[in-house]
Amino acid sequence: MSTADRPAHFDRTHTDDLIAFLGAAPSPYHAVAASAERLEKAGFRRVLETDAWGAEAGGRYLIRGGALIAWYVPEGAGPETPFRVVGTHTDSPNLRVKPIPDTGSSGWRQVAVEIYGGVPLNTWLDRDLGISGRLALRDGTARLVQIDEPLLRVPQLAIHLDRAVNEGLKLDKQRHLTPIWGIGEVTEGALLEYVAGRAGVAAADVAGWDLMTHDVQPASYLGRDRELLAGPRLDNLLSVHAGTAALAAAATGDAPLAYIPVLAAFDHEETGSESDTGAQSPLLGNVLERTVYARGGTTEDRARALAGTVCLSSDMGHAVHPNYSERHEPGHHPMPNGGPILKVNVNNRYATDGVGRAVFAAACEKAGVPWQTFVSNNAMPCGTTIGPITAARLGITTVDCGIAALSMHSARELCGAEDPYLLASALKAFLEG
Repeated sequence: MSTADRPAHFDRTHTDDLIAFLGAAPSPYHAVAASAERLEKAGFRRVLETDAWGAEAGGRYLIRGGALIAWYVPEGAGPETPFRVVGTHTDSPNLRVKPIPDTGSSGWRQVAVEIYGGVPLNTWLDRDLGISGRLALRDGTARLVQIDEPLLRVPQLAIHLDRAVNEGLKLDKQRHLTPIWGIGEVTEGALLEYVAGRAGVAAADVAGWDLMTHDVQPASYLGRDRELLAGPRLDNLLSVHAGTAALAAAATGDAPLAYIPVLAAFDHEETGSESDTGAQSPLLGNVLERTVYARGGTTEDRARALAGTVCLSSDMGHAVHPNYSERHEPGHHPMPNGGPILKVNVNNRYATDGVGRAVFAAACEKAGVPWQTFVSNNAMPCGTTIGPITAARLGITTVDCGIAALSMHSARELCGAEDPYLLASALKAFLEG
């Protein structure tokens, strides 16, 4: 499809903003900060979990570590008013810094890392890596740090020293994934000293940290007609960005809201969601319950509100791979720029059922965007999302959706340049009800 032939509904400014969002969000902590910044521009205000919450209309958000929950209470909403929830996650597979990071071998200075999530290890070889995350200070505050410079590199063994590499590369996670960052004697505390200095604090003031590596190459359009988007952390910051845009637009639009729109961006989905900021935590349930009670509701009102609530779990899905098409379900070949995908698995690895399908189809129809369906090949194990967890934990109707992509979980992923806008449009229509 040429640029001149692009459909009228494609808005490149959304994808341009997504590229900026990806650059500003190399860690989950940065992702929630970038999302909060956009919500504040739309009139949302931050609340603390330790404070009492009021019943007044308006937009609110809270941040806990790498998770963000945001919601908008429309005028006239009662305590029994149901919610429309967009669920996403802020974390991506990567290499994370170990508690004692300074190491080395054979005259090289290196940084000890631990594998986070399901990482295709070879995609992290020979890439220029920066460091990002947060520093926990002794005064109880936290400081975000983002070093977007070529600081680390995991060098691949030269083919001259491994002539059989093209017959099958096997990487040892402990021995072969340790990045280098200099030459010379290993000095204990050197990495922390450097990172703290870049964050503008003294190393002695740092009591703990959550640091990780990221590819410093920015996201960019790809292809002759710039119809594709290549970049890091598309899984699942693309959905976080789309959900943020959809919530802000729903809150500031003219459409009357029959539901309370919510964005739930969890951390730790890539490792099972079992944390205080993951989808298995009571975080979302507590927020929804507290908003009911803040509006004068009772336990009965809470039950009524949840009974009418629907969640769209938005996470990246698989486009058909042209070099491995036999690994896909023959009748379901999602393509980039074909619109959002509905993800279905009868074994409940995805939460979609017939009722949820109808909700998703209605949202896409209202938004005027095309949509597709993804089902795994029966011979290939199916991944999962926060969808089934949310459905089981809260007892609410949940639908799994996303957009079609290649290279999922790689250091850089690939999707259609139109799909982020199409997804955000569908999510906005869903939140508006």
